Amino acid sequence: MKTTDNSVLSDNGTEGRNPRSFEIDRMSPLGVLELINDEDAGVAAVVRTALPVLSEAVDEAEKRFRRGGNVHYFGAGTSGRFGVLDSAEIPPTFGIPGHRFTAHLAGGEDAMIHAVEAAEDDEQEGQAAAAALGPDDIAIGITASGSTPYVGAALRTARSSGAMTLLLSSNEDTSFRAFSDFVAVLDTGNEVLSGSTRMKAATAQKMALTAFSTTLMVRLGRTYSNLMVDVVPFNAKLRRRSLAILRHAADLDESTAAEIMKKADGELKLAIVMGIAKTDAPTARTALQQAGGVAYRAIGSLLTEKSA
Repeated sequence: MKTTDNSVLSDNGTEGRNPRSFEIDRMSPLGVLELINDEDAGVAAVVRTALPVLSEAVDEAEKRFRRGGNVHYFGAGTSGRFGVLDSAEIPPTFGIPGHRFTAHLAGGEDAMIHAVEAAEDDEQEGQAAAAALGPDDIAIGITASGSTPYVGAALRTARSSGAMTLLLSSNEDTSFRAFSDFVAVLDTGNEVLSGSTRMKAATAQKMALTAFSTTLMVRLGRTYSNLMVDVVPFNAKLRRRSLAILRHAADLDESTAAEIMKKADGELKLAIVMGIAKTDAPTARTALQQAGGVAYRAIGSLLTEKSA
């Protein structure tokens, strides 16, 4: 039965009822799966509409990150958990210290596994989570509704300290615009299950976060071409992967690649510059420093010097 309380269930937004799923409880398993899949198919197009805003946010975040600022995610429930996921994966993928990406989840670590529903309303917790941010930091609020008190308090506090603020929300009309430098609207519309933002809204958030953080790392020189060159080889698998990346990037045989990697003390990006530019470790390291850590620029400068 339809509710007449439009403050809870409206025709639009993540809380509204999706007419395509009115009879979901009468469908076959395949029918339900196909319906969900059909709805998911449109998420990428929604995220694409937010890319211009995310691009501007990356440009600003790069400046602050290079000055020593860190990225902080703030969210509750599913939104917050995707922040935790992304922040956990960035350090091992791109070889940066863990504190450079930090996720703040309403309700703390317990909320990662168990629902702590009241935590999203705790403005004091949100304020406290962002209290230590400074002017070079980047605060990203993640909330499908655009009205989660924890997230709003965190963004407001971060903004007051001069930090950059980016909001990811499914709600175009969010009041959090007032203290967000950038607002990426991910309007995925009514969910298959009304209000279940763990579905399309969360998928859009995950895509936007991954795109933002990956693009930021690429801009910071954490890749060479499409290769991950700052991977820290903590185990045998990663050591084999690093050697394979070096061989592909510099077109080397295995023994030569192993020799260069040894001279580079296991630093893959340094080894790539050494291998392609045919130079020693100190020269390659200086070139990388002068290029802001961007491998192709360092290689280009060294090859230009050699040809001059």
